[in-house]
Amino acid sequence: MAVGQIFKIHSDFYYVDSENQTFECKIREVLKKQKHKIYVGDFVEFSDGAIEKILPRKNFITRPTVANIDRVIIISAVKEPELSFSQLNRYIAFAKYHNLEAALCFNKNDLSKDDSTIEKVFSIYEPLGYDILFTSALEGFGVDEFKDLLKGKTSVLCGSSGVGKSSLINAICPDLHLRTKEISEKTLRGTHTTRHSEIIRIDEDSRIIDTPGFSNLKFDFLMPNEVDLLFDEISKYKQDCKFPDCLHLSEVDCAVKQHLDTIDETRYQSYVEFVTEAKDYKEKVKYQGVKTETAHKQHNDKLAVKISTRKRQSARNTQKQNIYKDIDDERID
Repeated sequence: MAVGQIFKIHSDFYYVDSENQTFECKIREVLKKQKHKIYVGDFVEFSDGAIEKILPRKNFITRPTVANIDRVIIISAVKEPELSFSQLNRYIAFAKYHNLEAALCFNKNDLSKDDSTIEKVFSIYEPLGYDILFTSALEGFGVDEFKDLLKGKTSVLCGSSGVGKSSLINAICPDLHLRTKEISEKTLRGTHTTRHSEIIRIDEDSRIIDTPGFSNLKFDFLMPNEVDLLFDEISKYKQDCKFPDCLHLSEVDCAVKQHLDTIDETRYQSYVEFVTEAKDYKEKVKYQGVKTETAHKQHNDKLAVKISTRKRQSARNTQKQNIYKDIDDERID
């Protein structure tokens, strides 16, 4: 049985990298029936072109759907498309939610006409402890530093369409010739060039997971009182609030509101926006507490087929009959 890593998934085919060779595999029917999900980055056991087993993951994220990563590198554009601090904060909070190290890369620095954006970025995110890098894939500025950021790690690149993820990869791996496209003149937004997530080997110890760009990430999967944990500069005041369930919006004696002068305005605006999305989620699930029977049950990240009530009762009756039979046998002896 060979072991390898999924580096690309296309249709029903899984491409496995094992000992510097590529194998095109399908998934065993038994794994399909158990509804196992396989992500780019998963390590698997395979033989004869079929994946037999998914090995335990150290981590995974769902947007983009990738596994076994060391760091998230959030790619933004200084211009074209315009830098959105709200979108940037979404990616940062998402990495924080998954307990993943994040670094911030700002591409297309050649389009910047002044240093105000650079100064603002450093003033907000440097005190929070993030690695910050400005690059220009077009002019080669900061490309060596970007390559250093990748050394010895498996890094997933996240960012909206058109920010230059593929251009940066081409800059450090010219032989790849990844497809790139200019932003739309009509919408001033990027267009998708990467269609699927894929692991790209930089050297023996360094890998990039290139992902499709997306911008509709929402915090509609957690409760409102969990959002502040995604903002270090907000959560550090949480214990001083009068109410333990304080959302730091309009509550009295809120320690966060009392320290708003120490929190960047765009960061707090993002926090309020995410809380609103979480509130919508809370309302959505409030009336969904009715238990429904399914044909499968979840156990340790695996789906198993449930035994019907009738079959389960039949099995119990058989067990009882065997017990009584053993007792009768002992009496006879």
